[in-house]
Amino acid sequence: METKSGGRILVVDDERQIRRFLRISLASQGYQVIEAETGGEGLTMALTQSPDLVLLDLGLPDREGQEVLEALRAQSDVPVIVVSVREREAEKVRALDGGANDYVTKPFGIQELLARVRRLLRFHAGQNGEALASRFRQGDLRIDLPRRRVRLAEEDLHLTPKEYAVLETLCRHAGRVVTQTQLLREIWGPSHAEDSHYLRILVSRLRHKLGDDPQTPVLLQTEAGIGYRLQVEPDDADD
Repeated sequence: METKSGGRILVVDDERQIRRFLRISLASQGYQVIEAETGGEGLTMALTQSPDLVLLDLGLPDREGQEVLEALRAQSDVPVIVVSVREREAEKVRALDGGANDYVTKPFGIQELLARVRRLLRFHAGQNGEALASRFRQGDLRIDLPRRRVRLAEEDLHLTPKEYAVLETLCRHAGRVVTQTQLLREIWGPSHAEDSHYLRILVSRLRHKLGDDPQTPVLLQTEAGIGYRLQVEPDDADD
């Protein structure tokens, strides 16, 4: 039986049925749920009610959810998952580049959403602790950022500087989608922001070295047309 998670979650959505569905689902997992049906109300509650995470719709009656996200990010680093019917890649990229931690398209599976909520809360709690997570693991893979060391089944892997830079950036945002544009700008520079073929080639090589199946990747996942998500967990074990 799964342990209750706890935490306060703000749901910003103008659809009463969606709010009710999320309230029941989240409460069953031990979360406290607070609700807002407009962008203005949601922004106020996000800044005054200290939620641990925000579920934000984009189609709000008083203002665009993207505007709410921008205003929120100017004042808070609370994790935000956009939950929207909008499927266009441009909307997803704009939200993620604008500071959203994740993006879920309606209709969605509640178990997937709950898993993303749990993962985000875990990583945000770690980032608000005494130190940021710097060691990660998944199966036989171990990543030690302070030592710049990557091991698979106890064997050290040789990564090129660019491969390591991509892996390190994805680790810093573990469990979150990092857009292609962000990776290209940070690692190749602003002039290469549109050169996504560089990134595709490097990710393919990186998957091969990390033992991830390129046909059905589990570790380094592709969000089509948007970016990449690294599925690793913090590793607190001592060497």
